[in-house]
Amino acid sequence: MARMSSVDRREKIVVAALRVIATHGINAATTRAIVAEADMSLASFHYAFSSRDEMMRELVAHVVENETIAALSSIRLGTDIRTSIRDALLAYFEIVTADPGHEQVMSEIMQYALRTPHLAHLASEQYERYHAAITTLLEAGADAACVRWTIPVTDVARATLTITDGLTFGWLADRDTAGATRVIEFAADSLARLATPTTAQHDLAPTSPNQMERSE
Repeated sequence: MARMSSVDRREKIVVAALRVIATHGINAATTRAIVAEADMSLASFHYAFSSRDEMMRELVAHVVENETIAALSSIRLGTDIRTSIRDALLAYFEIVTADPGHEQVMSEIMQYALRTPHLAHLASEQYERYHAAITTLLEAGADAACVRWTIPVTDVARATLTITDGLTFGWLADRDTAGATRVIEFAADSLARLATPTTAQHDLAPTSPNQMERSE
């Protein structure tokens, strides 16, 4: 049997931990339960991670990275900023609806960290990762649309994260996909108003349909 690389081993354990927490809750996610789900030995866990806490940080990074890649792939050069925002939010929302357990796990990890003194830093690290990922997306969308943000992009990222949190928890509670999609359209309109064309693009088309209507 081919020897598994350390990277593959870590990923297999993280994916198994996601399944265990999604199914049984974070308190049930012992190292023994996780390696049993991964069909690996307990020694393999300790070879891959120095502790369960380290594995939790890796789990958060894994989910955020996958969501960021999906959202970035939706951005196209020359697309107006409203469309870029909408498409990125839709890409994120598709991940939520395809596997609701992932977002429930992320929420549970954050609440667990906030209740556990020696893990309090994990909650802030989780949101720092969210902010960094969204900032990257907003900068990429602005570059593709030839616009700039009229307020600090970090503030736009915080507003966007507030929207995605509400979108996620609202849908997890009521599973109203049509309603959530309307929220995404509203959010795209609202966030697009925080962008303005760069000098080179000033005389080109407005950045959102609403701006076009106001200019007519």
